[in-house]
Amino acid sequence: MNMSELWSYAPQADSRAVLRGKAWRITVLTDRLIRLEYDETGAFRDSATQLALNRSFPVPAFTVAESGKALTVETEFLRLTYDRNPFSPEGLSVMLKGQFGAYTSVWHFGEPDPRNRNLGGTARTLDEADGEIPLEDGLFSLHGWTVLEDSGSMTLEEDGRLTPPDSGETDLYFFGYGRDYRAALRDYFRLSGPPPVLPRFALGNWWSRYYRYSQQEYQDLMLRFRREEIPLSVAVLDMNWHRTDHDPKLGTGWTGYSWDRSMFPEPEKLLSWLHEQGLRVTLNDHPADGLRPGDDFYPALARKLGEDPASGRSFPFDAADEAFLTAFRETVLVPLEQMGVDFWWIDWQQQGGSSVPGMNPLFVLNHTRFLHALEAGLPPLILSRYAGPGSHRYPAGFSGDTCATWDSLAFQPFFTAVSANIGYGWWSHDIGGHMHGKKDPELTLRWVQFGVFSPVLRLHSSCNIFMEKEPWAFPHEIAEGMKAALRLRHRLIPWLYTQSLLARESGSLLFRPLYHDDPENRESYTARGEYCFGQELIAAPVTRPADPLTGLAETDVFLPRGRWTDFFTGRRYQGGYGMKQYRRLTETPVFVREGSILPLDAARVPENGAPLPETILLRVFPGADTEAELLEDNGLLPEHPDYRQVRTRFLLKEDQGLTLEILPPEGCLELLPRNRQYLVELNGCGEVPPDAPSLPCEASYDPERRALTLIPRGAVSEGLTLRWNLKPVLPPIDLCAEIRKLLVPAGISFDLKQDILSLAESVPHGTVLLAALRRLDLPESLFGAILELCCVE
Repeated sequence: MNMSELWSYAPQADSRAVLRGKAWRITVLTDRLIRLEYDETGAFRDSATQLALNRSFPVPAFTVAESGKALTVETEFLRLTYDRNPFSPEGLSVMLKGQFGAYTSVWHFGEPDPRNRNLGGTARTLDEADGEIPLEDGLFSLHGWTVLEDSGSMTLEEDGRLTPPDSGETDLYFFGYGRDYRAALRDYFRLSGPPPVLPRFALGNWWSRYYRYSQQEYQDLMLRFRREEIPLSVAVLDMNWHRTDHDPKLGTGWTGYSWDRSMFPEPEKLLSWLHEQGLRVTLNDHPADGLRPGDDFYPALARKLGEDPASGRSFPFDAADEAFLTAFRETVLVPLEQMGVDFWWIDWQQQGGSSVPGMNPLFVLNHTRFLHALEAGLPPLILSRYAGPGSHRYPAGFSGDTCATWDSLAFQPFFTAVSANIGYGWWSHDIGGHMHGKKDPELTLRWVQFGVFSPVLRLHSSCNIFMEKEPWAFPHEIAEGMKAALRLRHRLIPWLYTQSLLARESGSLLFRPLYHDDPENRESYTARGEYCFGQELIAAPVTRPADPLTGLAETDVFLPRGRWTDFFTGRRYQGGYGMKQYRRLTETPVFVREGSILPLDAARVPENGAPLPETILLRVFPGADTEAELLEDNGLLPEHPDYRQVRTRFLLKEDQGLTLEILPPEGCLELLPRNRQYLVELNGCGEVPPDAPSLPCEASYDPERRALTLIPRGAVSEGLTLRWNLKPVLPPIDLCAEIRKLLVPAGISFDLKQDILSLAESVPHGTVLLAALRRLDLPESLFGAILELCCVE
């Protein structure tokens, strides 16, 4: 595949941006991004690499001054000084102009980031992680600069082949963006290629388990999910889909490509049946041992490589052997894909794997398999581990086999968010934990709740009959909470898919740290347990067990300035500060920015897969004028010549009243369901709005969430307008009623409960009430929850 068909492939920089000596070259890519190269032979690379695909940037304004051997290059933001000798700390430095303190704003070649202020990137894997692990550096530092090294990386040819590095030069990229993280990420994607949008179905629920299912057991399991009204979109078959009885002399049983027909007697029928259920299918692939005698596909591969199958020669995986890679795709992958495999889960864990130094087998696998999917007309998707900068082009990331503990869960929101600092935005975790640990229903539910507001929700566990993730294997309250969460994930798909497309257009990511959006606020850097999710949401998932006395779990929450509404409870908070918040078992802290419109699937139980919904629920959060979109397409990559899209815009305008417009859809209208309808949920209003909307509609009110749902009458294909002459009024919460809800399940004495309620009913609410309650020596979680209620608008 020609790389220019997929990405902006222009590896040679504009000559006007280049300064060059005999052994050095400096390329001013932007006024904050500089490439620095040194090679004694003067053999500089103008080819693409695994990091850099496009160096043809618009030439920025810069000046060059010379004084003897010293060279000074200045842009609006940077001053580079260089003595034209081999790179050294004394001879090469870059200073950020006027942004930070004089010491911390200067980078000297070869010297580490002072005091290690890099904000972190990601890691290859979380295999066996039981809590926090060290991370590689990312693009951002509190000092305002960082350096990415591309020395020794593979060359990416225009036809898509990866070849060994063709020089021994020093090749660095200096990013000096201060705290303009969004601009740095945009330029990184311009240099390295943007991350693709995941297929729509990949945003639904994945079922995966390392377990020796039979064909009938697997089908029965999928039918049980349907009976339990739990939607799925991806069926994962772990390594037990293939035979594992190889001769130990030829390698392990982890690698294999022959269906285990003792368990799956009719694999073609199974894959066809799964597709009929609305599911896509992926198979686990441990490719390290290549192909060996006895595998069903061995004779075809041997003949393709010019070998006699009777020779009994094994063909180990070799990232540097283009003939093997091509033959393997044609004789092994394609036949399995023709049977119905939609994409591959590449489970590479080994060292080695290449006969040529400099060829990274994991990166080669990710790159070649992703391109193969595009060439074969398969979904643009793999599932594999991170292989270094540039890996963001090949989603999704398989984070590996984590421990099923609270410490593992607590690390994953932070880990996933800071991965955006190296452009890696599509992590897929083993939701619920993979191994070890113990059965903890509360932990499993909290992990699933995090999964709902994470890039990919893939349930998974190890080959242990007790490590169940099926919701019906848990106590009733947990099971119902898991089911509700999994249904919500599918209801979110219209919004999630739109957000992923918009993030790609803007050079941002769906899942990112708070400081990407609020870089000057110190609290954004210390809020490790929360993150931005899309343009409108902030999530702070519960990652610690609840207080057994009150059933309430504590979470640290910081909300940026503005008003925020809890997605689940409808409570509204004033941002600009942090606080501890408390949630019951079935609630998790997720907040919607005022002036937001979220298009969701209105179905109580969405269908399997991710079809375009018949009815869209618009969840509207007033507070500011806004414009939102719903983007729907035919499932191809936006770069594909046959890509088709429908765009529906929503306008919210606030003056003396409130107006919501649903504009007629634009684009390929044939993609939409014929009878597309809308429901409108107005969040933050009383039971009866100040003035009825101008369009006739039915209405229902939910006092718990202070939300009014409107069902417009008639067709909406030509658009519609809802108008209130006065703004809806947010009714105050009933503090006594809310406190009573907290007290009912609390494991404290009845007398203390009565004392608390009596004070709430008789003492002025606010600081006076809190002071009176503090004298009662309440459990911290109960007092904290009441304190939080006093902060709700």
